[in-house]
Amino acid sequence: MDGSGVRRSTWVGRLVWADLEQIVSRSVIRDLYNVRVRHVEDADASLTEEEERRFRAVLFSELGNKIADQGWARFPAYTPEDRRRLVEVAHRLSGYWGQQVFVEAEDQCRMRLCLAGYEVLPERS
Repeated sequence: MDGSGVRRSTWVGRLVWADLEQIVSRSVIRDLYNVRVRHVEDADASLTEEEERRFRAVLFSELGNKIADQGWARFPAYTPEDRRRLVEVAHRLSGYWGQQVFVEAEDQCRMRLCLAGYEVLPERS
């Protein structure tokens, strides 16, 4: 063993399975210190201003790339805040590209952003 408490193998250039298990278990235990379970009613789901700005920037980039590639993109929207966020991203993309990006609710949990000509047509009965 060395000073870190990890047993060294006598084989040069090879890691013994027991050594690997010990290293992994130590890192997992270290990472789980001071973790507490929060009850749902205690949790605050809102993002900070910085987190919100970064998340919208990622949506703008990722959804923008997908829409540019195929003309539309789907994204889950479970809360009214998620839906508002996607509508705002669609407006930003419209301004950036100079053409309208439409937002459609596909169901209760999913939104579709698309360019003109890629809208979902209503089913004929």
